[in-house]
Amino acid sequence: MPSRLRPTASVAADAILVGDPGRALLLAQELLEQPKMSNHARGLWGYSGKTPRGRELTIQATGMGGPSAAIVLADLAKLGVRRAVRVGTCAGADPETRPNELLLVETAVATGGSAASFDLATGAAVPPDPVLLERLRQELGGEARAARVASLDALRPSAASVPAGAAATDMQTVALLARGRELGVAAAAVLVVVESASGEASTEDRVEPVVKRAGRAAAAILST
Repeated sequence: MPSRLRPTASVAADAILVGDPGRALLLAQELLEQPKMSNHARGLWGYSGKTPRGRELTIQATGMGGPSAAIVLADLAKLGVRRAVRVGTCAGADPETRPNELLLVETAVATGGSAASFDLATGAAVPPDPVLLERLRQELGGEARAARVASLDALRPSAASVPAGAAATDMQTVALLARGRELGVAAAAVLVVVESASGEASTEDRVEPVVKRAGRAAAAILST
């Protein structure tokens, strides 16, 4: 049985994962017909229902940080999840990455102490599932830029801790991709930039439509 989640409704084999419980609700209302709350334990809100295409889909919050995300994914795997797409947020790490930009994670780089729990050395690269990556690339087309993203244990890392070539940083993608590989769950990620490297931040009203677009893309490729 799962260790953290306490589902009160069925969990689908396909899932969209978000860090923020509020965004789980946002995407459930955007993507599901008559969504039902499938988990509220530990504040990790989850919702299940059918997409307009008639496919079962779960949208689950994972909390903050890599360890929390990895634990939630392990519980979801026990409940039958076999494919997952992270729809998350990130901060720019180079001058070209701007707020509200959509990044398709082509490679996630391990940076931070928690990476060791996945047997990853600092600087190790973890790829997403190639099938999900290609489907997301086709679905999003020119709306998203393929990027190398570094996952760290800090919200605002020092410039010296960000590996060369990283377009952005986040706190969960490496954990989800690495744990998914261990669990046999195909995983990929698409991220919304909420802050530039210089500290220019977006606002929730501008981020929300981009999150919804990423969610629609994830739901579309999980419906095939």
